[in-house]
Amino acid sequence: MSKQHIGIIFGGILFLVVAMGISRFAFTPLLPFMREDEGLSLQIGGWLASSNYIGYFLGSLGAGFIFKRKKEFLLANVVINVLSIVAMGLTAVLAPWLILRFIAGLTGGFIFVLTSSIVMDYLATHLLTRWSGFVFSGIGLGIAISGLVVPYLESLVAWQGTWIGLGILSALLVTTTAVLWRNLTVHNSEKAVKSHDTNIWRGFMPWLILAYGLEGFGYIITGTFLVDIIYNIESLRAFAGYSWVVAGIAAIPSAPLWVSLMTKLSPVKAMAIAYALQIFGIILPVLSQTVWSVLLSAFLFGMTFVGLVSMTTGYARQLFPKQSGMVVSVLTTFYAFGQIIGPILASKLEAYYSSYKAPLLLAGAVVTIALLILLVGHMKATRKATS
Repeated sequence: MSKQHIGIIFGGILFLVVAMGISRFAFTPLLPFMREDEGLSLQIGGWLASSNYIGYFLGSLGAGFIFKRKKEFLLANVVINVLSIVAMGLTAVLAPWLILRFIAGLTGGFIFVLTSSIVMDYLATHLLTRWSGFVFSGIGLGIAISGLVVPYLESLVAWQGTWIGLGILSALLVTTTAVLWRNLTVHNSEKAVKSHDTNIWRGFMPWLILAYGLEGFGYIITGTFLVDIIYNIESLRAFAGYSWVVAGIAAIPSAPLWVSLMTKLSPVKAMAIAYALQIFGIILPVLSQTVWSVLLSAFLFGMTFVGLVSMTTGYARQLFPKQSGMVVSVLTTFYAFGQIIGPILASKLEAYYSSYKAPLLLAGAVVTIALLILLVGHMKATRKATS
């Protein structure tokens, strides 16, 4: 592999570090500090999370309609995304926070879909598709970075300075990608002419989309509140920050590992294993509240959610290779829609039952349904194809 190929992949990784790991998921380890200093309820935390996911939903949906000047449009969204990170530390008012989290989500949706499709198309052009899973390691790397940096910065400059510091770090990472991608040419794409071959709503694809949307609902409850849940268990409070680092470290190698497993088994079998492990990880803190159980829960969260992202988008692209941008956009849109609803319902359940166990059980149940839909859908699609 040439230096240019490595630079394109690494640049894509850094974009996802910023848009997903920092802009999006740094909110998770920061939420306990913001709640403590500003007196926020978990319900307000849920609304802030959902504001971000509404933006992400619209961004991922809109990305499917970007056919020209993709690189320029992507870079513009990255700059806005970084500015939204910095601005979070400049105010302590709820209304601007909601707007800023929405902007971060909107630009993040565009960044995720466009970065993924640009890198995957580039690798496919150069017959390097086996490396496509590596770009998603940026999510885990960003989570690990935020998990390490947030407690340290917060102890020095409080949560406000932490947001600003993360923004400065993001600007450095984005600048690195701009340099690495300076010679990358992204060609305009044409809107596919509608036909039976371009219709993605057939065969196994609708089942895959539905399962992925439910996965978005279930995983995000853990992804939003994991650190806050651990922080509010007095005996485990000291390990809250470490749990997010563990999740990030587990997520870094998960995409290439799951993609490799997918080729050795089958896409559906590998995804089913990931779903099953994630379900166990979600409900584990309900069954046991020890240091090892919550750290294992964090590990399984990181190991599975990035793997499911890479496997689902990669497999969908195999099914519709000429429509990578559209299939990634549709999948991410349904995923994002699930993420909007998840934190809102989770925060209401926590408020009603005064316990985090109820939202975690809900998340586990929803991901279980996703797994069943995946398996039943594959069985039905296979039967129909062979009949």
